Amino acid sequence: MRVLMLGGGGRENALCWKLAQSPLLTKLWRSANGASLPEGVASAAVNPLDPKAVEAFARAEKLDLIVIGPEAPLEAGVSDRLTAAGFRVFGPSRAAAQLEISKSFTKEVCDACGAPTARWRRFEALDPALDYVRAEGAPIVVKADGLAAGKGVTVAATLDEAEEALRHIFGGGFGKPEVVVEQVLTGEEASLFALVDGETAVPLAGAQDHKRAYDGDQGPNTGGMGAYSPAPVLDEAVTERAMARIIRPIAREMARRGTPYRGVIFAGLMIEAGEPSLIEINARFGDPECQALMPRLESDLLPALLAVAEGRLSEISLSWSPETCLAVVMAAKGYPGDYVRSSEIRGVGRAEASGALVFLAGAKREEARLIAEGGRVLSVVASGATAAEAQKRAYAAVDLIDWPEGFHRRDIGARAVARGA
Repeated sequence: MRVLMLGGGGRENALCWKLAQSPLLTKLWRSANGASLPEGVASAAVNPLDPKAVEAFARAEKLDLIVIGPEAPLEAGVSDRLTAAGFRVFGPSRAAAQLEISKSFTKEVCDACGAPTARWRRFEALDPALDYVRAEGAPIVVKADGLAAGKGVTVAATLDEAEEALRHIFGGGFGKPEVVVEQVLTGEEASLFALVDGETAVPLAGAQDHKRAYDGDQGPNTGGMGAYSPAPVLDEAVTERAMARIIRPIAREMARRGTPYRGVIFAGLMIEAGEPSLIEINARFGDPECQALMPRLESDLLPALLAVAEGRLSEISLSWSPETCLAVVMAAKGYPGDYVRSSEIRGVGRAEASGALVFLAGAKREEARLIAEGGRVLSVVASGATAAEAQKRAYAAVDLIDWPEGFHRRDIGARAVARGA
């Protein structure tokens, strides 16, 4: 099969790494933005946000499947154009991707199908939003309603924080000035991934990530500083509750609306006393969660993605390693703000020789040199029989990388290690 991966981050490189193992694969391309290409993956000189250009490439190369990695091409309508042209696509339509594009849309879908989620209100003007948060009090959650690259959510411990977040959003900090304000859910947060083909929904695996920049969950929110899978709090019983009460009802509601969802659902959950509630949905694999998921998947990924595109997911069963897989993100100093650029990274080969996987994201190769160009630059990934063993192996590999201009957290997986998982 001839396959194109759209997107150039760590998530897409992890997916490429897994797809490249499939005996069904003839050739794999990845759109040539972002990080260096994984070994054996060809560069596709195509703008992933240009539906017409992607269609032209798909026709020229006679592609069998297009996999959409990030959310931006979904919003740009790439999936819609390719599907209309008769191509098989892994990734929802723009209408179905509203589950990520619009926080308020997701809340409305939850209300319609009875999926448990936080009490919420939507605002298009600053003053009514300020009045609401002052009446509700803190803590309270303020979310930019549109896409915000994982940085548009503020869990405000004080009214001052909530008001600052509102003023930032209504001042144009995340594009359109619309917000969702909701109650704070209590419990333990985790992420559940599931494949959906419009009718059938199959759970993949759970993970937990670390959003704050610094150890001990301190500092600003980021796109993710590390992750591990499985998440101990997402045991089999909790996973089935989440599928039965959240994922499948949402899939049915989307189909009822005439916008069936085909792709992966990344459900951010809050779990309290074994009961999951939905925080939000992303319409793609998480980053860095994907880097911790793919090494655990023992099955061939390609037939599963193809089955989603063809509506045959009921034919697919997947097997997973029981080991814990842990990913540590290395980022450029200053991230998520103004970060250092164009610094050289040494020692990635040593880290890989130690047995770890290294998935590049915001990096490029200049002859024999590896140069950091993005904020989150690479993920160092290792597995072990326990979370403690995976953590030890991952940090041993991290310590082999020489990059003074970078930083990383030293406590990825701490919660699972403390549990003895």
